Amino acid sequence: MATITKKELVNRIAERTGQTKVVTKDIIQLFLDEIIHELATGNRLEFREFGVFEIKDRAARRAQNPRTLQKVDVPAKKVVKFKVGRLMKKKVSAPPQQPTK
Repeated sequence: MATITKKELVNRIAERTGQTKVVTKDIIQLFLDEIIHELATGNRLEFREFGVFEIKDRAARRAQNPRTLQKVDVPAKKVVKFKVGRLMKKKVSAPPQQPTK
């Protein structure tokens, strides 16, 4: 399994669209910045067939440090949840395809 970076995605998208890498990188970064901004303001983002990003509250709890076995208080916080959309679920759960040459 490989790790794909933003740079690799920029290269692929720039090649497929005919845009420069600089323009493509700026567009992708603006898109990611907007997602962060909307989530930070408490909004829910829904991309049909891809998935839904939303903020959920996680309650405060008491946990235990596994090394020292000391009890620690974990404060309440907000976390980002992602629910996978239908198309992504279908593609990800399908058997891997062999690359075409």
